Amino acid sequence: MLKALDLSESAPWKKRYRAPGIAWSTIATQNNKRGLVCTNKDGIYQLYAWDTDSNDLTQLTDQPAGVVNGMISADGEWVYYLLDAGGNEIGHYVRMPFTGGEIQDTTPDMKPYSSFYITESHTGNTIGFMAANEDGFHMFVIDNAVKGAPLFTYESGAMAVGPMLSHNGEIAVIASTEKTQSTEFALEAYSVADGTLLGELWDGEGTGISPAGFASVAGDMRFAGSSNKTGFKRPFMWNPQTGDRQDIVDDNFAGDVTVWDWSDDGKRILLHQLHQALHTLYIYHVEEDRVQTLNTPAGSAGGGGSFVDNGNLFVHWNDSSTPNSLFELDGNTGEFIRNVIDLSVDMPQSIKWRSVTFNSSDGTPIQAWLATPDGDGPFPVIVHTHGGPTAVQTHTYHPGSQAWLDHGFAFFTINYRGSTTFGYDFQHAIDGNLGELEVEDIEAGVKWLIAEGVADPESILKTGGSYGGYLTLQSLGTKPDLWAGGMAVVAIADWTLMYEDQASTLQGYQRALFGGSPEEKPEQHKKSSPLTYAEQVKADVFVIQGANDTRCPSRQMEVYQDTLKSLGKTIDVHWFDAGHGSRAMDEQIEHQELMLRFAYRVLG
Repeated sequence: MLKALDLSESAPWKKRYRAPGIAWSTIATQNNKRGLVCTNKDGIYQLYAWDTDSNDLTQLTDQPAGVVNGMISADGEWVYYLLDAGGNEIGHYVRMPFTGGEIQDTTPDMKPYSSFYITESHTGNTIGFMAANEDGFHMFVIDNAVKGAPLFTYESGAMAVGPMLSHNGEIAVIASTEKTQSTEFALEAYSVADGTLLGELWDGEGTGISPAGFASVAGDMRFAGSSNKTGFKRPFMWNPQTGDRQDIVDDNFAGDVTVWDWSDDGKRILLHQLHQALHTLYIYHVEEDRVQTLNTPAGSAGGGGSFVDNGNLFVHWNDSSTPNSLFELDGNTGEFIRNVIDLSVDMPQSIKWRSVTFNSSDGTPIQAWLATPDGDGPFPVIVHTHGGPTAVQTHTYHPGSQAWLDHGFAFFTINYRGSTTFGYDFQHAIDGNLGELEVEDIEAGVKWLIAEGVADPESILKTGGSYGGYLTLQSLGTKPDLWAGGMAVVAIADWTLMYEDQASTLQGYQRALFGGSPEEKPEQHKKSSPLTYAEQVKADVFVIQGANDTRCPSRQMEVYQDTLKSLGKTIDVHWFDAGHGSRAMDEQIEHQELMLRFAYRVLG
């Protein structure tokens, strides 16, 4: 039974939303007294200068839509980030002093671009960044000391990431999908001095490489990453100059194992395992060729981890009751030592998720997370799907789920086919045919909930954001009898219209997902689009969409809304000003309140 709708300012679910978290942090490679932190402690994610001695944070950015990506220079003097005043993730990289002050445009002569990657060599003598526009993906390596033409450039029409720089910036590694013709990467290593191709790494058809980075030692050209040639990601070390490669193997490895960091002496590598959506950390001792399992806390690793000067680890960690925090862990055991930057506040008790497995229509095992409120079922249920699709839902801090649980709903989030950490075949089963197997997995999950006595068949609502929002609309149209209502956030309604309007970086990704552009694969884009099934929708639809979203642009949703209304369907779209999802606490609370109101209305 639903509980009374609580929208008061003191509601426990609002307190959870307002609890601050740390998205990520980094320390300057040549100045360990200075670091950079991305946190929402003042209401929206911004960049903060971090004094690592006192752990004091000083806000640097103040963008209305927030800032979630950035870099601190090796010497700790400068902070770089993409300035996109319109909140549309298109702009120029700028830099500002660590101590605050005037912003400087680092690429004043370039037309605006989208980007999610900027780096600096360990010594700080070169900077590398990616800029994507309608012409493709462009990589640049520039000399920090000399103004002028870039030292190195790279261009590709296919999706690419990089450049990843060696210790002194001698080598640039590019991860590109040009060879794989999929969402997977192959590596290319170039001499920055003359642009010579030094080496390539790919394990062949049906495989991909996840790059990490170079060893943090002068003259050491070993590059670490992971390959999924076995079906799961497994770590390796590769020297692009000599071609030497060493795969890191251990009988304890399960699921995907990726590289997080090198120790400063190059003798240890921090490895992260994600298997069946569960996290484990390892240390690889390079000289001994030995893998050590760490006794890490229960929960999820979000935001990465790194070695620090005292030999310990800084790792970002969270669980169902604790927002993402920066923990110091013992470098020998993995045991918790302290919360490095304490942003903790009084928190209402949360209900923990539990892992469950059910079989899809073809017998494929599907993992999901389930949480139920106090009492006996059946309950009204929220069926959630994560974004991506190349992502995975782990046991993580999720205030939205607790808001539903507070009100008497069960919460069920599915790692559908296309999700990572369940093997290559599972992840790539959807390639070229989006929206079919995923919806079959969702339907099987709903049937399992009903059979288990968890779900009231008349009170099941679908939700999700980004690709999860797409799957919400696709489920409403292709499996209309399952749902009492649907709530899609920053969703995809039509792949062709989206391709025409979206950021260049995402166009490359969409081509990789479908195996071609809408012009090349028109029927498949139509089959995979919720707009195609608008006439079949039966449930009421509620959409929360960003007016300035370059990932899921507004026009395709406007067409979907107009089409449903012309067919006599019930749809309401709430538009907000930011881009792909809100980063502001108060706006997230507003959106959750709107969904609660919608759910209570459609369930009577």
